[in-house]
Amino acid sequence: MHATRSALVLFGLPLGLIASLWRTDAARADADVSAARTILDGWQAEAPEPGERLLHVIAWRTNDRGFPAAHHERLDRIMTHIQDFYRREMERHGFGPRSIRLDRDAAGRLVVHEIVGEGAWADYDGPDGHRIRKECVPVMRAKGIDMDRETVMLFTNLAEWDSEKLTFRHKSPYYAGGDWRRGTAWQLDSPELDTTNLAAKEPLVQDGQYGRISLGKHNSIFIGGIAHELGHALGLPHCRERLDEEVQGTALMGSGNRTYGDELRGEGKGSFLTLAHALRLASHPQFSGSVKGLGTEPQGSFADLAVELAADGKSFRLTGRVAGEPPVYAVVGYLDPAGGGDYDARTVSAVPDAEGRFALDCAALVAGRTAELRLVACHANGATTGRGEPYAVAKDGTVDVETMQVAFGLAPFLETLAMKGPEAAHGVAPADGPAARFAAAVLRGRAAGRQTVDPAATAESLKTLALSQAIPAQAKVGWLKPAYDHLPRPEAVIESGGRMFETGIYAHAPALHRYDLAGKWRRLRGECGLPTQSGGSVVFVIKADGREVFRSAKLGPGKTGTYDVDLAGVQAIELVTEDAGDGNGADWGVWLAPELAR
Repeated sequence: MHATRSALVLFGLPLGLIASLWRTDAARADADVSAARTILDGWQAEAPEPGERLLHVIAWRTNDRGFPAAHHERLDRIMTHIQDFYRREMERHGFGPRSIRLDRDAAGRLVVHEIVGEGAWADYDGPDGHRIRKECVPVMRAKGIDMDRETVMLFTNLAEWDSEKLTFRHKSPYYAGGDWRRGTAWQLDSPELDTTNLAAKEPLVQDGQYGRISLGKHNSIFIGGIAHELGHALGLPHCRERLDEEVQGTALMGSGNRTYGDELRGEGKGSFLTLAHALRLASHPQFSGSVKGLGTEPQGSFADLAVELAADGKSFRLTGRVAGEPPVYAVVGYLDPAGGGDYDARTVSAVPDAEGRFALDCAALVAGRTAELRLVACHANGATTGRGEPYAVAKDGTVDVETMQVAFGLAPFLETLAMKGPEAAHGVAPADGPAARFAAAVLRGRAAGRQTVDPAATAESLKTLALSQAIPAQAKVGWLKPAYDHLPRPEAVIESGGRMFETGIYAHAPALHRYDLAGKWRRLRGECGLPTQSGGSVVFVIKADGREVFRSAKLGPGKTGTYDVDLAGVQAIELVTEDAGDGNGADWGVWLAPELAR
């Protein structure tokens, strides 16, 4: 009886109901693709500008080693296989046989630009991608190809394959980035990488990173990695498959870089392209065959955003209007729980109606995690614009969207503040409710003559003091200028871990804030973290009279730390924000609601 029940139930729902939901989602997806194509095709038909944007392939080697064996023929097979993969997936989604456009010579062979590096094998390592690219730029420019304006696949020979011992290791750059106009993907090349080996269950090879695996799985990982990094070069972020998409296999831009071709060995369903990413690629010049609006910077905006919780409190619907130029044909949302990068972000999507209205149904949320809903407006020329909205999910699965609701209420105020300054923002600040409190906090922090006190000269009757409203003896930050009770950017309200704070100290790493206390305070309490964003990692440190009394863990977006420090007899404190040893890019550290107490 129990076995029968478990066989008929999945995710707590009857399989019949799940099958019905999948059919409903498939019908909705078909309708969305049809509506998106209507917008796209209509825009392209007005003053069309057909043009072929090519993917350029570079084979780079060190000056003391040759190219891997048969590299030209193998790269042709690999890139053709990947081109066919994207074509099949776009066609499956209803966009027709759109795919990347490979540069081929008059005989139909893939054009591979061979470039010899300036250094020897020992001179390069994984982090040297930009150095290698810099060596390629003048060579490609001499051929009439500007790498800053094109999409490029850059293969290196920084791999070692022993065909007798069947061992492999590499030190190649293995990453990518790009958008609708340009992009670079770095990957490795090695003689055993060939689409003809994807189905091979034998022999077993010893991979330096993945251990003992079949030759076929080895090829799945690295050829899949090429397809995955190409996605990044085309502007796609990570995401995982939606529940209704799991029947297709593993999302290419999630963990699908390791499952590409698994179905050829009967080891799984392989990799696929999510609907959200098919929607995004449909307008990419590589896929559309159009260069209309290629040089146009997109203008996009969201308005009338509202969120409504489901009856059980475990999912929500986001509604709003989107407008843009070039026109917006789709809205994609990434439901990204904190931790794990963005690999575990599930996607939702919608096509706006004639008035720009759209609705996103956000479910399958991760319990016990703060998260961000990243909204992306897809423009008809291939460009995107977007914004992020924080939320949190309790351990019982119920969703807290208060921060998101407050953010929506603050939107006109923050837009006016960013465009016209504090004086104009006063006139549109919310009059009551939580949004009013946070608007007032931002205006207080932005005021030219904001009120502050000397913490070393306060009356004993003052029992607590927000440290952000105390006069620092020293203040310096790693980006822009010191700021208090607000962030020095358009998203000015201090928010971290899905919550908003009325007080706080902006401390982009590396940062130092020192306060003289004259032994008059007994405790310092508060939190620390980064605002909701993509990337960044910091470590927060508190020193009392030069002695370290608090050090946080390495914190990224979505995670906060707490501190409660004894200050009895302490003359001075220092709040230090470190870059966690990985550079200070996006390290928007914030001391959250720090408070002195007697």
